[in-house]
Amino acid sequence: MSRELNAQLKFLREERNLTLDDLALKTRIGVGRLHSYETGEEIPSVQTIMRLSNALEVPASNLLDGLDSIEQ
Repeated sequence: MSRELNAQLKFLREERNLTLDDLALKTRIGVGRLHSYETGEEIPSVQTIMRLSNALEVPASNLLDGLDSIEQ
């Protein structure tokens, strides 16, 4: 099942029992910016997606699955 990037990001973070603060420390991305990604207000750059995927220990493709529907 494909999800949008923001929903997938939040799902993976919560699945790993990470708070936004925890993820911010791992990625060096501010909590406010991470919140914007999770709510869909902002779409992260490719470089940021790579940082998020590394911190969440998943392939970047797991985050990008829903991105096609956003760009079309």
